[in-house]
Amino acid sequence: MPKRRLRGSRKAAFLAVAAVLALLAPGPAAEARTDTPADTPAGPGIPPLTDERGRALTLRGWNLADKEHRGDEALADITERSLRDMAAQGFNFARLAVFWDDLEPRPGHYSERYLRKIERVLDWAHRHRVRVVIDAHQDVYGPAFGSHRGIPAWATRTDGLPYRPHPDDWFAEYFEPAVQAAFQHLYEDEDLRRAQARMWQVLADRLANHPAVFGYDLINEPMGRMRPGESIPDAARRIEATQLTPMYQRMADAIRRVDRRHWLFVEPTPAAGEGVPTGLGRVRDPKVVYAPHFYNAAMEAGRDYDPASGWLPAYEAAVVHYPRAMRVPVLIGEWGPLNSSLPNMARFYEDALTSMSRYATGWASWQWCYGGAYCAMDEHGRFQLNKSRTAEPYAAAVAGTVRESSYDPGRSAYRLTYAPSRGGTTELILPPAPRGWRLTLQGPARADATRIPPDERGTVRVRAAAGAGEVRVTAVPG
Repeated sequence: MPKRRLRGSRKAAFLAVAAVLALLAPGPAAEARTDTPADTPAGPGIPPLTDERGRALTLRGWNLADKEHRGDEALADITERSLRDMAAQGFNFARLAVFWDDLEPRPGHYSERYLRKIERVLDWAHRHRVRVVIDAHQDVYGPAFGSHRGIPAWATRTDGLPYRPHPDDWFAEYFEPAVQAAFQHLYEDEDLRRAQARMWQVLADRLANHPAVFGYDLINEPMGRMRPGESIPDAARRIEATQLTPMYQRMADAIRRVDRRHWLFVEPTPAAGEGVPTGLGRVRDPKVVYAPHFYNAAMEAGRDYDPASGWLPAYEAAVVHYPRAMRVPVLIGEWGPLNSSLPNMARFYEDALTSMSRYATGWASWQWCYGGAYCAMDEHGRFQLNKSRTAEPYAAAVAGTVRESSYDPGRSAYRLTYAPSRGGTTELILPPAPRGWRLTLQGPARADATRIPPDERGTVRVRAAAGAGEVRVTAVPG
């Protein structure tokens, strides 16, 4: 299999964040997942994502990223097999990493070949009914700093400051003076601001009408320059408030000149992963999604999950502040452990999925590939240990108001209760299961299937008249 650049350990930087946080306190895990953000303690005031028909959506899937290949070979590791296999396991969402350095290798010169490669991946996604968010990905700013990808070398200004690679801890490279200077220039230099906005406008103009596109993630894991004596949480909030918020507004305004339809996904700095509430301000646009990442410092360093550490409830308590205040949906753009085979990882997946279901409208795990470490699948195309736990029943689209959407993994039982608010079709996705699925309905509705054969993905469509009373759908093995 081709060598792939997988996300490396972040231990130096993230453990530094963890060390300054005192707000961590353990909390109990739920026995069943309840995907009703508007009605749970964690989620009041957090609206759902919706589609063009106004249906409440749940997006579940994986990241697609090829960091190794560039130029003529860009995106070579992403094939139709990836989209086909994802869809076959019941996933309906992909976050596709694209790189500015490939799109615009020289100032003002946009690669037609690269745009066609992106469109080819989107064609596969549409064929397999997978919605895609285009992710403007960067790692350690870009190729001016070794083998990293993202912002072009021609858009990198370091003020002559030093940069030292950290082969065993690449996330620590974000704290190198040259990298921090490059981010500050990106945020503050007018010509670089225009270039970044123009890049997004070119990309959105080209992709706006593709049926697989759902939205745009404006920059992956943005960082910035720390001031002397400043703590990481304080630096993160300052950078988010004074540099990221206006940057997102510039890019939103540029995109809206060519595309007024798709959702815009905005990220905090990675400090949010350790339970630091974001300092992001309001991005003035009607279709903004808050898209933090969900990583733990110790687990990124290869350690096992510690349920007693309090990290997960602290993350959940912090992550809901921004979407509540701004009234925007939440989607977790990346998550997943480096080593899913450790003894407590079954518990981690249970706790993490339960937590996210309380406030997030969906997630994309890192990453769909075939091999080891973060890959969803092994080299034989089978789920790595515990990663199959991400494939469970859910309501992909609900034409009405959700009263309850819950999954009990112990009984493999899924229940959806909703009040139809308009004529429309509600869609349930049931992943392959050894005994298949059996559905029952209560209320004035009908489904296009009540049994799903063993080891087949099921997509069940339920129709109910608006105002006809509550509908309850239950799916159990058999």
